[in-house]
Amino acid sequence: AGRLIDCRARMKFSPLGACALAGTWLPIDRFMTSDALGFTAPMRNSIDAVSDRDFLLEFLSANAITAVHLSRLGEEWVLWASEEFGFITPSDSVSTGSSIMPEKKNLDPMELVCGKSGRVIGGLVTLLTACKGLPHAYNRDLQEDEEPVFDSVRAILGMLEVSAEFAMNITFNRERIQKSLPAGFPGATTLADYLVKK
Repeated sequence: AGRLIDCRARMKFSPLGACALAGTWLPIDRFMTSDALGFTAPMRNSIDAVSDRDFLLEFLSANAITAVHLSRLGEEWVLWASEEFGFITPSDSVSTGSSIMPEKKNLDPMELVCGKSGRVIGGLVTLLTACKGLPHAYNRDLQEDEEPVFDSVRAILGMLEVSAEFAMNITFNRERIQKSLPAGFPGATTLADYLVKK
């Protein structure tokens, strides 16, 4: 959320009045239109105004980071729901049965979230690649900015919705979690701490 709020602050500069790249000879007031439309100020450089896509790159970056976090959470839940762990049980509303094992609970929503993350990351890479070799001022290549942005927004909104719904429809198997706590190596860590203190 902080990344998106920061990104929004840097998006609030108006390109109006930059025209194709060199401004206009017409007697316009860029500060008035900027203020009337709720921008912080007009952009200071007309060439940058038409070629800059940093605000979109930053937005796509924030979405990609969000997608990675959701994917990692999804992988964690898939692991925890496995027979080997059994830490969580999803409700029937957020899981599907297998075609040959209808009693099995597949965590399809979270697997789809994990899969979608690649698409969101790909949108960022697509725009970075489109921008990397462009000279300043407007280039037709920048027509390619809309598709990854709109696709990223659709994907992230869906991922957030699915993840929230999933989180509200799982049960933690406390007894199974409790039984697993003594396993592993906490004793060795405790012993190492003891030796360090000595």
